[in-house]
Amino acid sequence: MNEETLAIQQQLVGAFRDMAAAAVRAAPRILVALVLVIVALVVAKLVEMGLRALLKRLRFDSLLERLGLTSTLSRLGLSGSPAASLAKVFYFLLLFLFARIGADALGLTAVSQALGSFLAYVPNLVAACLIFLLGSLAAQLASRAVSRTATESGIEYASSLGGLVYALIFFVAAIMALGQLRIDTEIVRLVTAGILAAGALGFGLSLGLGTRDITRNILAGFYARKVFRIGEEMEIAGERGTLTAITPTQTLLERDDRTIAVANSVYLEDVVKQ
Repeated sequence: MNEETLAIQQQLVGAFRDMAAAAVRAAPRILVALVLVIVALVVAKLVEMGLRALLKRLRFDSLLERLGLTSTLSRLGLSGSPAASLAKVFYFLLLFLFARIGADALGLTAVSQALGSFLAYVPNLVAACLIFLLGSLAAQLASRAVSRTATESGIEYASSLGGLVYALIFFVAAIMALGQLRIDTEIVRLVTAGILAAGALGFGLSLGLGTRDITRNILAGFYARKVFRIGEEMEIAGERGTLTAITPTQTLLERDDRTIAVANSVYLEDVVKQ
């Protein structure tokens, strides 16, 4: 019994001795890791502060607000200052970079490879964010232009048309951003292409058959608004009066307290006298 107890004691002493030797051998690496952590935190914080000051001097937040991107970021849940958020992103990227250097110094190959894979994926994240933001900006600009043009043309559903254009461009930008993230969007593209093709075919048939006369009136009214002015005396389709309005499909004349409505297509078929 005493011999067994002595053998156990010797094994425990040997185990503690090996642990102490391993701790002594690992002490330099642990010290290096602690130094790297401190340096990483200090350098990353200094870079964050410097970048934040630079962006503030360049009025980065005001620039994004003028471009209309601040509202987009707010809808995505990114509240606060965009400059501060961008500086914070660089702060964490530097921490990941120093973490990989520390993992290499400590011989943690698996950790180093994982961090390296993440850092290699960062350019895809940046490209996806840029595509998404620029696509959102392009969608807003296109939506405003279409709405303004439709309003000037007298189209009553100008805002809905602008919203449709915004949704289409935003959807395309989102698909491109997902492609940068290496997410397979082939099925989405195929379904979208089918829906757009069917919509284009239906619109073409409707425009060429069912709404041909309405489309003709709208186009004639658009050009008539470029030529005639409200309040002018004119004779059209045998009716004379004061021009009060040119709606998307009709021209309205006022005579003897009566309103006369004439289809805009008459501009293409009859002589108009002023």
